[in-house]
Amino acid sequence: MNVPIIDPLQGDFPEIIEEYLQHGSMKCIAFNRRGTLLAAGCADGNCVIWDFETRGISKELQDKDCVAPITSVCWSKYGHCLLSSATDKSLTLWDVKNSEKIARITLQQTTLHARLHPGSCTPSVCLACPLSSAPILVDLNTGSSTVLPVSVSDNGCGNLPIPRNKFADGSPPFTPTAATFNRHGDLIYVGNSKGEILIVDSTNIKVRAVFQVLGGVIKNIVFSRNSHYLLTNSNDRVIRIYENLLPLKAASEYLTKMADKLNDLQGVEKLKEVGSKCLSLVRDFQDSISRTQWKTPCFSGDGEWVVGASASKGEHKIYIWDRAGRLVKILEGPKEALTDLLWHPVRPLVISVSITGFVYIWAKDYTENWSAFAPDFKELEENEEYVEREDEFDLIPETEKVKEVGVNEDVKIDIITVEKDTAFSDSDASQDELCFLPTIPSPDIPEQEDKYLMNSLKLDDCTQSSSPFSDEAGLNVNGIIPGPRPISDTVVENSVAADAGDTTSLKRKRKPSAKGLELQAEKGKKPLTKIKSSGKSLKSKISRKNGTPSEDDEDVYL
Repeated sequence: MNVPIIDPLQGDFPEIIEEYLQHGSMKCIAFNRRGTLLAAGCADGNCVIWDFETRGISKELQDKDCVAPITSVCWSKYGHCLLSSATDKSLTLWDVKNSEKIARITLQQTTLHARLHPGSCTPSVCLACPLSSAPILVDLNTGSSTVLPVSVSDNGCGNLPIPRNKFADGSPPFTPTAATFNRHGDLIYVGNSKGEILIVDSTNIKVRAVFQVLGGVIKNIVFSRNSHYLLTNSNDRVIRIYENLLPLKAASEYLTKMADKLNDLQGVEKLKEVGSKCLSLVRDFQDSISRTQWKTPCFSGDGEWVVGASASKGEHKIYIWDRAGRLVKILEGPKEALTDLLWHPVRPLVISVSITGFVYIWAKDYTENWSAFAPDFKELEENEEYVEREDEFDLIPETEKVKEVGVNEDVKIDIITVEKDTAFSDSDASQDELCFLPTIPSPDIPEQEDKYLMNSLKLDDCTQSSSPFSDEAGLNVNGIIPGPRPISDTVVENSVAADAGDTTSLKRKRKPSAKGLELQAEKGKKPLTKIKSSGKSLKSKISRKNGTPSEDDEDVYL
């Protein structure tokens, strides 16, 4: 579609289901940084990588050691590695290009979400959020793990959950919450059941700041792609957007300097004071009528839109707001519960995963505006009679010739240097990024030329299992392209062959043509001579049009 004929006043958000992907039963999805590859974790323990431009499967990562459903997938920064977590408590790091396992470890609990460290090209450290314990930092090379603090004491130190999932201050049992890295991975944002966000230094695992969120248990923490905004999904059915006040680089050092200036405060009060200068509330989103519980909310690629999915069973609803808080669209899909949701990093596309294992691609329903291409263009709702002007088709001599534009042919054109993509701030430093993979071609069904019999095809196999040839190529149980022959004749011949004990491939008895019958009648009058008709081969071919041999398709011996 031509870009000039697209109405620029239309909202840049998806509206309809453009396509769906199907391969086994997919449970979770993740885009690489460029949005060219889509990874999906399946229920059989394998990971499928789709080429998002062609919608074809580029690679399938099969793990013989894992047959449990995948709970999350995550790409490394430059797309060379893929981390997957499964319900069998395992974490697996894959080399995507070579389809090899780099590391595999088993934790004590099932991991709901796992994220690789974003500051390394070849990450070996990941953040895992187990089902019923505090988030942990895992070294994939050594298998060692460090539990992150989920609360702070009066002296300002982080406390770890004690056995039986109880906090030291006697708070209720531990509820699984979310945790995520910041842009460069020097800080970790951890939510707890008290509605607090603990900002933890990823190097020494110390709490640097505490920010209070009104809403109870924090279920999701998501940064926008440019890290200027942070999104939280709480148990009070409200999605809140905060502005990130920390610098994008050296944020940990900035918190240390900020804390040194607050010498008059100590303990928790000091951490909360520092936390109040880290985030600032911008807007909250909720459905005040139906009080919908939200699932997997996220930002758009440019951070201008916020999307959240309904957590109701049997409902595939996606809500889209602008950053000002206005609800602009509600997308209603099939009556299937939604398990995962993503917005494309660059394009206005939303990808959702249903509980049945299908991946739906939501796209913009563009309306063509031809007046942008031709200002005098007029759209008609019905046919109208056109009345031409009197001089519309008159030949007018050229009075002025258009002057040729001077072009310097000696100027060298640079076709090697790649311009920096404005959507990626560090695109010039990612030349070794893995953006595409060779797509696995699917074999076509071979044409059945000169083959009207399928060797070693038994009648029992045909009746018990369906063959792709019989379904897709339109062949009957004998491997013959069906023609106008009555079905009863085929059934009778098959039953006779079965009674005779014939276990070989069944053959169809051909009827001679009229020309053949005439020549056979004269067989005893002339010497035996080979007659070649129409230059055809010795083997006769059945006409694909009517399924019967024609007069020119036979070699006859007289």
